[in-house]
Amino acid sequence: MATAKKVKRKGPSPLISIIILALLISGVYSIWNPSGQTLSESVNLSTFVNDVESGQVESVEVRDSRIDYVLNDETKKYTHKETGQTVSEVLDKVDPEVVSKLQVEVVDTTGKEIWLNILFATVPFLLIIGFFIFMMRGAASSSNQAMSFGKSNAKLYDGEKEKTTFKDVAGAREAKDELVEIVDFLKKPTKYTAMGAKIPRGVMLVGAPGTGKTLLARAVAGEANAPFFSISGSEFVEMFVGVGASRVRDLFKKAKRNAPCIVFIDEIDAVGRQRGAGLGGGHDEREQTLNQILTEMDGFETNESVIVMAATNRPDVLDPALLRPGRFDRRVVVDTPNKEDREAILKVHSRNKPLKKNVDLNSIAAQTPGFTGADIENLLNEAAILAAKQDQKEITQKDIEDSVEKVQLGPERKSHILSEEEKNITAYHESGHAIVGHLLEDCDPIRKITIISRGMSLGSTWFVPEQDKHMYSKQKFEHEIASLLGGYVSEEMNFGQVTTGPSNDLERASNIARRMVTEFGMSSKLGPIVFGEKNHEVFLGRDYGHMKNYSEERASEIDEEVQKIIENAYVLAKDLLTKHKKQLDHIAKTLIKKETLSREEFIELFEGKKPESKKS
Repeated sequence: MATAKKVKRKGPSPLISIIILALLISGVYSIWNPSGQTLSESVNLSTFVNDVESGQVESVEVRDSRIDYVLNDETKKYTHKETGQTVSEVLDKVDPEVVSKLQVEVVDTTGKEIWLNILFATVPFLLIIGFFIFMMRGAASSSNQAMSFGKSNAKLYDGEKEKTTFKDVAGAREAKDELVEIVDFLKKPTKYTAMGAKIPRGVMLVGAPGTGKTLLARAVAGEANAPFFSISGSEFVEMFVGVGASRVRDLFKKAKRNAPCIVFIDEIDAVGRQRGAGLGGGHDEREQTLNQILTEMDGFETNESVIVMAATNRPDVLDPALLRPGRFDRRVVVDTPNKEDREAILKVHSRNKPLKKNVDLNSIAAQTPGFTGADIENLLNEAAILAAKQDQKEITQKDIEDSVEKVQLGPERKSHILSEEEKNITAYHESGHAIVGHLLEDCDPIRKITIISRGMSLGSTWFVPEQDKHMYSKQKFEHEIASLLGGYVSEEMNFGQVTTGPSNDLERASNIARRMVTEFGMSSKLGPIVFGEKNHEVFLGRDYGHMKNYSEERASEIDEEVQKIIENAYVLAKDLLTKHKKQLDHIAKTLIKKETLSREEFIELFEGKKPESKKS
């Protein structure tokens, strides 16, 4: 496995070195320079003569034209004489006997003056030269950045630090089977070339967000023990035209030098969208980048073991030229895990977490239909946080189940206290959902009913399917719509009016009914026809991306059919709640007292039994 090179540390900038040198010179000069003696008192020459004449001067020091002297009381003074004039000439009028007693010292400063003159003559030039060097280095750095602007930022995967293998990827068995062949080809290329097989040019990983596409790519890198270059599709695109194409060329040049290797482009839809949809035409930066990717993938030789892997959750927007044979030959679908796979993923993500021995991961897997690998990882992380917050040593089953509710429905809003009237309405609303859903055979089983606020809802009725479903019947949709309208009907029956509470239920019910008519051909009047074409290249927005391919008369008929489905579901829900009005009142009143009912408690109440009090 190739390893990343160590980055060398750079030394200090030359300009900083010059500034430090100048400061040192200034310090030395301040020490040598006698003018730095700030404790001396400046006097005129006549005062010096008078002090000598009065016998107050103890010692004299002469430096060029400066005379420093010390009095008997250790007071320091200084004065200046004419250049070339001696101390004897200055004191010619003073008694010679007094002058002879003076301690006069003449300091020779000729050598020091030469060096100081040289230093102070050169320091300004050194500073100017340093400034120009600094400016030139900055310009060179900018030039280097401009030159490296078109270089690829791909990261070389180092498997020695944290190696990911297929054992670390639970579920996705079919996807792993496809990728095992790629790994085997990189390890034993002669095994396949002997049979006349060619290396796949590209592998496209397709799946919903969080299903583990990037994790699978890392596992391929870990298993293949080959150089693995990773880059995001968005890193190719810049505001300057041609930079993305230049980076693509540089990336594939590096890949060819390190062959056999793998190049992984995450979120390729950032540059791989269908061409000709924007306003830039052929000069669009994204299109030029895509063109370069297509050209580079076509330019591979058969003996160059370079495989391009890419991941996207929007295969519908990709350019067809990317997906043709010779480029991305294989499309590996990474689907949402089923119950068995979810249990395996739970085991993987719980390996480093202290679970209590009685934790049933199979039960948790059954409660999490539609969860991806990322959702399950987040679920166990939330359970660990909840257990730690309660100062527990182990994660219990209840912790995980509470985390499932938190992830699906949102956190409890304990501070959001409902008034008595709102509590009554919410209890009847949720009881209406539960009773209609329980009585209709195609609705999923009830797991819990609560009037405790979670997320944006004041209460919730939680239905959990017994098994994963991939196909839905017309009756399933009709019963689900009736269950959604159960809350609306219950409010209307018991309070004579409806509130804003069912707004989300009505939106979901209307959406299901419209899709039944326009997408699934479930209208007996309009027949098996799909109305409307989806233009997947969303440029101006989703509404503009939907093309209308039917007349206004048909649009009116579609509205009538949608209304008919909703009305039939409304009548069905009202009939059921009218027949079971006694159970509705009983369940709603109990829900007001207890705030939360489990499936077992709901069934006992519905059948007229008194639910047993269970310890939490």
